[in-house]
Amino acid sequence: MDATVRQIAVCVVEDHPLYRAALVRALSEAPDVTVGVTAGSLEEFSAYRPDPGGVVILDLRLPGVRDAAAVVDVVGRGHRVLVVSAHGDQRDVLAAMAAGARGYLTKNSDADEILRAVREVAAGNSYVSPTLASFLLESSRERQAGVRLELSDREREVLGLVAAGERDQDIAEALNISVRTVRSHLDRIREKTGARRRAELTGEAYRRGIVPPS
Repeated sequence: MDATVRQIAVCVVEDHPLYRAALVRALSEAPDVTVGVTAGSLEEFSAYRPDPGGVVILDLRLPGVRDAAAVVDVVGRGHRVLVVSAHGDQRDVLAAMAAGARGYLTKNSDADEILRAVREVAAGNSYVSPTLASFLLESSRERQAGVRLELSDREREVLGLVAAGERDQDIAEALNISVRTVRSHLDRIREKTGARRRAELTGEAYRRGIVPPS
């Protein structure tokens, strides 16, 4: 490590041991990166209580807390999230960025691009690989062109619980309503937002400023 170079603290949360080891090795070779906590799950990462302010490279398909909910958790602890995932479809990218990720790469990215993204995110910027950037552009155009329908208070509650990863049965119990009523609310939310799958609904929750309950 070169003491004259300002160091970027980077943690890695990745459940695939071989990819995690390769990623840590590539990061360790960079003169401006200091690798801190490496973990195979968000629970394991949290147990170390790493200092906030660094960059966390985060896989989305983790055991336990995962997907956009994992992004929210790590961002809430004061870290800057760079997602590096095997999954790069539109709903995953939009949901992760809406949840607070500062960057998104797929695991096809080489070490140079990952390091470039780490440096951009550490500097307070965003970085999305060129192959995924079109998703964000398309989403922005759709939001500008469309009329956003407001959700009722109950619909916002339901959407917040979806963003927290709760199942229909869990939502029904939390709000003291029937599962059928929950699904009726979800149908109306889908009609108003155009979001269909739960990952898309999660992204919509964050775009609307609906913070899921802890």
